[in-house]
Amino acid sequence: MSFDVHCTVDALLDATGLHCPEPVMMLHNKVRDMDGGQLLKVIATDPSTQRDIPKFCVFLGHGLEHQAEQEGTYLYWIRKKSA
Repeated sequence: MSFDVHCTVDALLDATGLHCPEPVMMLHNKVRDMDGGQLLKVIATDPSTQRDIPKFCVFLGHGLEHQAEQEGTYLYWIRKKSA
């Protein structure tokens, strides 16, 4: 099953230009304000997010639905775990 990168998301986090640990700190705050089951798209330019965001999702139980890289920009679609 393929992921539709053009799907509708419930929230967007643009962490472009930010460096570790800022993208994950902002992600944590953004997810906290979302309802369970909602989909968040994250845009980042820090290569360390390729390691940090998947680990964040595993540690907190959120679903990393898809991740992609486009010319130095890293994209993540994260589904917040249901309560």
